Amino acid sequence: MSDFLFSDTNKHYHTQSYYLKKRFGRKVVKVSLNGNFTCPNRDGIKGYGGCKFCSGSGSGDFGGDPSVPIEEQFSEVRKKLIKKWGEPLYIPYFQANTNTYGSIEKIRTLFEKALVLPNAVGLAVSTRPDCISDEAADYLEELSKRTYLVVELGLQTIHDKTAEALNRCHSYADFLRGYEKLNCRGINVCVHIINSLPGESREMMLETAKAAASLRPHAVKLHMLHIIRGTALAEKYEKEPFPLLSPEEYAALICDQIELMPPETIIERVTGDGAKADLIAPRWTLDKKRVMNSIDLEFARRGTFQGDRFSP
Repeated sequence: MSDFLFSDTNKHYHTQSYYLKKRFGRKVVKVSLNGNFTCPNRDGIKGYGGCKFCSGSGSGDFGGDPSVPIEEQFSEVRKKLIKKWGEPLYIPYFQANTNTYGSIEKIRTLFEKALVLPNAVGLAVSTRPDCISDEAADYLEELSKRTYLVVELGLQTIHDKTAEALNRCHSYADFLRGYEKLNCRGINVCVHIINSLPGESREMMLETAKAAASLRPHAVKLHMLHIIRGTALAEKYEKEPFPLLSPEEYAALICDQIELMPPETIIERVTGDGAKADLIAPRWTLDKKRVMNSIDLEFARRGTFQGDRFSP
């Protein structure tokens, strides 16, 4: 039995699998879908080319083919999952690009289709904090009263100088406004943080985590920066390589960041996926099991848990 309130295993933090199993009573799997949205940082409304770290798929590399109806995208993934898990429950996940950036008619049509997919028990929606209209926020509030809804907001960093260099085209103040627009409506928010962004010190990464923790979000995702072939960041890295965290530095940093989080906040991810063929660096992130084990071992060595350094 774990010494941590939100764990029944050796985990020293509040995992998504623990939360979902407690909430729904059985295995729940997220299924990435591609709704063929775009981004204001690609179409010229905010900028062109997207964030420098973002892949051509809008960071939806493991999502479906946007030219295929979401019902078919889901069906293909479901066949594989049934072989692995039997028949789990599902959370359709609109991951690629900015999934509240479009007409409310398109948003509503796609989300409603996703909610009636077989064994769907919720919905996850990834978006930018500066792309949530009042109309979209009101619809998301309605959805949140009908199903388990999580809106994922890309923060990456609170440091605007870093964000500007990465062509993010929204500020930390924009993030806070978007977060509050959802939070005041009672909508669950998951905050994305990327570690080892160019020019950021360890202290800066911890400042971002501490700022996110102060919001007491429903969930966070913690990632290592991936340098993906074909991105503007990859071009920069190949011309002028910049330092990236080592596996040992990353494990220590993640433990530090999780210790700063409220105990009840779900840690959806402690490492991310990078397509093997396209990942330039750091290649050690491809061994996800080893990364996660390193984090578990570091927590065990310290004897600490999520929330040990959280300051309300």
